[in-house]
Amino acid sequence: MHDDRLLVEGRFERAMRQFVRPALYAARVPLAIAAWHVPRGSAACAADALTAPYEPFAPGTAWGSPWSTSWFWLTGTVPPEWAGRRVEALVDLGFGEEAPGFQAEGMVYDAAGVPVKGVHPRNRHVPLRAAPGEPVSLLLEAAANPAVLHDFTPTPLGDPATAGDTPLYTFRAAELAVLDEEVWHLILDAEVLSELAYELPADRSRRHHILRALERMLDALDLHDVAATAAAARAELAGVLAAPAAPSAHRLSAAGHAHIDSAWLWPLRETVRKASRTFANVTELALSGEYPELVFACSQAQQYAWVKEHQPHLWERIREAVRRGNWAPVGSMWVESDANMPGGEALARQLVHGKRFFLEELGVETREVWLPDSFGYTAAFPQLAKLAGVRWFLTQKLSWNQTNPMPHHSFWWEGIDGTRVFTHFPPVDTYNATLHAGELARAERNFRDKGLATRSLVPFGYGDGGGGPTREMLQKARRLRSLEGSPRVTVEPPAAFFAAAEAEYGAHAPVWSGELYLEFHRGTYTSQAATKRGNRRSEHLLREAELWATAAALTAPGYVYPYEELDRLWKTVLLHQFHDILPGSSISWVHREAAGTYAAVARELAEITAGAIGALGGGAPAVFNASPYARREVIDVAGRPTAVHVPALGSAALDAAAAPPAPVRAETLPPGDGTGGFVLGNGHLRLTLDGDGLLTSVYDLDAAREVLPPGARANLLQLHPDHPNQWDAWDLDRHYRRKHTDLAAAESAALTQDGPLRATVRVVRRTGDSRLVQETSLAAGSRRVDFALEADWRETEKVLKAAFPLDVHAERSTAEIQFGHVHRPTHANTSWDAAKFEVCAHRWLRVAEPGYGVALLNDATYGHDVTRTPYGQVLATTVRLTMLRAPRFPDPHTDQGVHHYRYSLLPGAEAGEAVAEGLALNLPLRTAPGPALAPLVDSGHPALTVEAVKLAEDRSGDVVVRLYESRGGRARGVLTTRFPLAGAQVTDLLERPRAPAERAGGGVRLELRPFEIVTLRLTPAREG
Repeated sequence: MHDDRLLVEGRFERAMRQFVRPALYAARVPLAIAAWHVPRGSAACAADALTAPYEPFAPGTAWGSPWSTSWFWLTGTVPPEWAGRRVEALVDLGFGEEAPGFQAEGMVYDAAGVPVKGVHPRNRHVPLRAAPGEPVSLLLEAAANPAVLHDFTPTPLGDPATAGDTPLYTFRAAELAVLDEEVWHLILDAEVLSELAYELPADRSRRHHILRALERMLDALDLHDVAATAAAARAELAGVLAAPAAPSAHRLSAAGHAHIDSAWLWPLRETVRKASRTFANVTELALSGEYPELVFACSQAQQYAWVKEHQPHLWERIREAVRRGNWAPVGSMWVESDANMPGGEALARQLVHGKRFFLEELGVETREVWLPDSFGYTAAFPQLAKLAGVRWFLTQKLSWNQTNPMPHHSFWWEGIDGTRVFTHFPPVDTYNATLHAGELARAERNFRDKGLATRSLVPFGYGDGGGGPTREMLQKARRLRSLEGSPRVTVEPPAAFFAAAEAEYGAHAPVWSGELYLEFHRGTYTSQAATKRGNRRSEHLLREAELWATAAALTAPGYVYPYEELDRLWKTVLLHQFHDILPGSSISWVHREAAGTYAAVARELAEITAGAIGALGGGAPAVFNASPYARREVIDVAGRPTAVHVPALGSAALDAAAAPPAPVRAETLPPGDGTGGFVLGNGHLRLTLDGDGLLTSVYDLDAAREVLPPGARANLLQLHPDHPNQWDAWDLDRHYRRKHTDLAAAESAALTQDGPLRATVRVVRRTGDSRLVQETSLAAGSRRVDFALEADWRETEKVLKAAFPLDVHAERSTAEIQFGHVHRPTHANTSWDAAKFEVCAHRWLRVAEPGYGVALLNDATYGHDVTRTPYGQVLATTVRLTMLRAPRFPDPHTDQGVHHYRYSLLPGAEAGEAVAEGLALNLPLRTAPGPALAPLVDSGHPALTVEAVKLAEDRSGDVVVRLYESRGGRARGVLTTRFPLAGAQVTDLLERPRAPAERAGGGVRLELRPFEIVTLRLTPAREG
C-alpha cells in the first residue's frame, strides 16, 4: 500500500513555503530608521538613548561589532487605508539560522522609554496601539550578541578583548505591516494537522482523514490569491480539527516557560537584558492580554531582582500578572544552580533567598524546585526541599543520559536521610517545547508510567533570550485541547499539574533512592578550576564571617551585625553557583569576571571577620577556629611552625598551647642504586618517598599496617589526552582513560623542612610548557599527610589527575556531599555502575574495608575517580583527584595560569574523622589579637556537626544554628551555648517555627536520625 503522506507532503510543503506563509502580512510600509551606536565598553539605558545623537540609517547596512549595543529610532505613520485591520511593526535585525537566544536580540520601548516587547528571530512583531493616520515612534535597543555555539570549535568571540570589531549583522528591515488574521489561522490549522498526521502510524485511519482534508484545503486555496480563499480553505479543515481526543489520550499540562541561563555564552550583564526582553513578551502589552489562559512559569529570583532594579515599569506589570494568575513564580531558588558542587549551607541559602524573595516581593509561597538543566542532583536535595516548604521537584536534564534511561517520569525521590519529594521528569525531553505534534507524540511515547498515570508536564517557549512562549504556541495549544490522535493539552500552572499527578499516583508512585547522577557532563566537576576555588573559599569565608559576627553581636557592646553586607555577599556567591558558571561551562568573559568577583568577596569578608574579631577584644595573639571540632595543629606564625590547641567554634591564646607533640623526624636517603629518597615520621605515620618525590610507603604505625600496595607510587600526577566527542568544557568521556602519561620524573626533589614540628619534601616537575611544584608534608602529632600543588598550567585538551593506589579492598567509595555522604560501587558490574566513572565529592572521599579506611581530602576540587587496580597479587583501590583540565570551548584559554591546591591523605580514617579533617583543611586556623573564647555553641556529640551560626534574618537578635548528623547513624546530644538561653525553637530553613525545642537544663536536647538536618532558633537571655 502506498503512503498517502508522500502524495500530499511535497505539494503541501511547497504551497505553504512559497505561497501561504508569504501571504501572512497583507501590506507593508517601511519605517524610517535612525541609529545611535553605543561607544564600546559603555552602558546605556533607555533614558540615555532618549537624548542621544542619532544619525540616519538605511536597511541593508551592517551594524553591531561583537557584544556592542545599538539604539534605533523607528518612525512612521499608519496608513489611513489600514483602518479596521491588525497593524504591527516588524523588525529583522539580520537574524540568522542559529537558534533563538544565540544571536542578536532587541527590546522595543515606546517614545517615553517604557518597555513594550522583545524582538527575537522567531518573535519579530511588535503590537501597536496607533490608529490609522497616527504617527508611530519606537525605540529599539539592539544587542549584537555573537553566535558562539558553532561545532564546539575554539572562538575568540567569547570575550570583548579578543572578539574584534567587525560588524556581525545586517539590519534587514523595520516595517509597519497588516497581519491577515485569516491567513494566520489557516497556517496554524494546517501546521497542527500536518504535524499530527506525520506522527501517526501509516495504518491509522485518522492519519488518512487528515491527509485527505489537507488535500481538500489545497484544492480550495487559490495560491495566487491566498487571502481571498483562506476562509474556504480553513472550512475544509474544520471537521478534522473538531474531532475530539480519545478519553484515554495522554494529558499534557503545558506551562509557558523561558529557560534563561543566568550566564553561559554571554556575560551576566547580557542576562539582565535577556530576562527583561523575555519578560516583556509575556506581559499584557504583548501576550497575556490577548491570551488570558497563558501561565508563564518563571524561576530564578535573581532574574526578577534584576528586572525590579533595571525595569521598574516591567516589574509592575509582572506583579500584576502574578495577581491575575498569568505568571507563576516557580523554582524556590535564587538561581537554577549547579546541584552537585555548592556546599550544604549554600544550597540551603539558595532556597532561603529564593523563597524569601518570592514571598516578600510577590506574595507567593513557591512549592517546587525547578532545575530542568542542572548537571545531576545531590541526594541531599529532598530533605532540603522539604525543610524549605517545597513539595515537588522538576528536572529535565536526565533525558541526556548517555547510557541508562531513567526508569520513571514521576516518582518519589528519596534522599540520604529518607525524606521523599514528589519528582517529575517530563517525557517531552525538552524544556523549550514549541507544542509541535512531534514533541507531544514523543511525550506520550516516552512516558514510562503508563498504567499508573496519564499525565505529564510540557514547558513551552523559546529560552535563553529567544523570547519565551509565542502567540503561535498558544494558538496551537487551543487547537490541541482535545484533538483526535493527539494528547490533550491544557495550559495551566505547574502546581496544578503536580497536585493532580501526585494525587493520581497516590501510594503507588515508584521510588528512586539516592543521587540523580547525570551520565554526561562529568568534566564540569573540574573545568575552570579558579572558579571552583573561588566558590569553595567564598563558602567557607562566609561561614567564618557569620560565626564571628554573631559572637561579636552577642558580646561586644556597640557592635552592629552586618545584615545587609552578608545578604549581598551571599547572593553574589549564590549567583555564581549558576549551572554554567560554577561548572566552568561559560565563555571566558564570565570566568574572568568571576575571578574578580571572588577576589572582591574575599576582601570584603576578610574585613567583616577582622572587624568582628576586633570587636571581641584585643590583647595577646590568639588562634580562632571556625570549625565545629577542636583542633591540635601545627600552623605558621610569622613564618615559624607553631603547635596550637584550639576549641571548636572558639579561640585560644597563642602562647597557651598544650604540651608539644612528639617531633617529626626527617631523613634524606643516599642515592643507592641511583634512587635516593626521603623518610618522614612522627610516631603515627612513617612516609617513604623515592628520589622523584613520590610516596612508595605510607606506614600506619598506630594500626601497624601499610597503606600502599607493594610496588605502587602515590601522589603520582597522571596526564591524559582529553578530547570529548562534543561539549568540551562539559564532558569527560570514557575513552580518555585509554591513554595516559605518568609525570614521575622530577627536575628536583629536596627536603625543605626537617622538623621538629613539620617536615616537607619539595619536588619540581615539568610537562610541556607547564611547571608543577609538589610539596609533601608531615606535621607533628598529625595523622594526615598533607600535599600542596602549585601548577603553572599551559596544557591544552589534557586532564591532570593525582593518583593514590591504596591497599584497601573496598566494595564501595564514600563521598561527602551536602549534609552527609553517599556510597558508590567501585566496580562496574552493571551499566549504572560503569557510567559513574567520574564522580563528585566535596571535602573528602573515603574507601574502606571492614576495620580500616583511608580518606583523601581536598580544598578546591570536586572531580574524582575510583577504580580497582591490580598490583602484583594485590587488588588495590585507586583513588584519583581530578586537578585540572584544558578544554578550548567555550573558553579557548580554560585553566591557563597558576593554580594552588591543598589536599591530604588520612590513613585509618572513619567517616567522622574525614568530616572533621575535611573541615580543618578548608577552614584554616586564623591568628589575630583577641581573647580566648569557649565554643560559641557545642552540639554535645561529635556526629552532630554544626554547619552555620548566624543571627536571625528578622533582626530580632535571635541566634540561628544549623546542624546535622554527619556519620550516617543516630546521635543524641545536648546543645549548649556560651550565652544564656531564654528560649529555643526548631524552625524550617526560612527560620519559621516548626516546633518548640526540647530543653535540657540550660541547653537544647537533640536526637537526630541519620543525616537529619535541624535548624534551631535560639533566643538569648537579655538583661532587664
